[in-house]
Amino acid sequence: MSSLERNIIEQAYAFFHQKERVYAHSTSETERDHIEESISSYADSMSKELYLFLSHGREAYLKEHPCFHSDLLDAISKMESLLRGQV
Repeated sequence: MSSLERNIIEQAYAFFHQKERVYAHSTSETERDHIEESISSYADSMSKELYLFLSHGREAYLKEHPCFHSDLLDAISKMESLLRGQV
């Protein structure tokens, strides 16, 4: 993994991880909706290669309410593996 790729993954990981911690403990639907919108927007602009790796080609990945939290946890787990060199 190049240093540029690592930086891209680290940036996405930090953003997703921080948002997930707030999302998991929030009791405010407005706050949770805002986090979903932020992550979805980030996913639209992030590295296409990283998004494809995380989503396995699923277009709705990180973009639909019913599976948002499980997608977010999945993305974090996959990026942790990438950063540890396990993938």
